[in-house]
Amino acid sequence: MTNKKILIIDDDPDIVEAMRLPLEANAYDVITANNGSDGLQMAREEIPDLIILDVMMETDTAGFHVAYELRSEDKDSEYRNCRNIPILMITAISKQKGISFSPEKDEAFLPVDDFIEKPVHPKNLLKKVSELLSGSKKL
Repeated sequence: MTNKKILIIDDDPDIVEAMRLPLEANAYDVITANNGSDGLQMAREEIPDLIILDVMMETDTAGFHVAYELRSEDKDSEYRNCRNIPILMITAISKQKGISFSPEKDEAFLPVDDFIEKPVHPKNLLKKVSELLSGSKKL
């Protein structure tokens, strides 16, 4: 059995490294992109098993735009093969902008599978990743 591949899209190298270490220690293959456009390209080329996506990167809403592109229903979308990849959105937006999200109330306008707040604690990260990859976390 091959290791599950996880794509982290985040512009903060310290956050990326803080997530990479526990993921790799738990036998996940980790690939990274430091902005939304590179993340979209990497998702299309690599077809990861899971995407961890930051909200605020080059703009305050870059992560939202990436999620919309990945989940586009357009049959001609260049990301159509990524539509069903689970997306775990990480965010500090509630602390920085006073906005909070929940999968239950926000799934209609934000097509991600779950959220986790920064700073990301390794135990919480591994739990959410495991749930999403196993399919036990369904909205």
